[in-house]
Amino acid sequence: MLLGVAQGDTEDDARKLADKIAALRIFEDEQGKMNLDVSEIGGRMLVVSQFTLMADCRKGRRPSFVGAAPPEEAQRLYQVFTEAVAARGVGVATGQFQEHMHVELVNDGPVTILLDSEDLSRPRR
Repeated sequence: MLLGVAQGDTEDDARKLADKIAALRIFEDEQGKMNLDVSEIGGRMLVVSQFTLMADCRKGRRPSFVGAAPPEEAQRLYQVFTEAVAARGVGVATGQFQEHMHVELVNDGPVTILLDSEDLSRPRR
């Protein structure tokens, strides 16, 4: 999973997001329905810090990254997030924070889910 940390994100946000993601029933059961979470399939999480998720492309032609948390704060919250996932009993592997990495991703199926910690605090409509 790719994790971006925005300015204003808190430890509480990181923990809530970790709990939500670890509990998401996004893996198929015997009937082919998305009904199992990562621990139920014996899976692990690879968590890669990705500040470019904070890109704002609304103006001009060059993305702005002013909404991304400063590196020290982002790294601290990245650590809080990975520790919270591990505390749920899910194995966690991490990338190297602030390093240029080559990451291969296989998207198995037509599902990509975007979660924002800000959205977890809003009441449902």
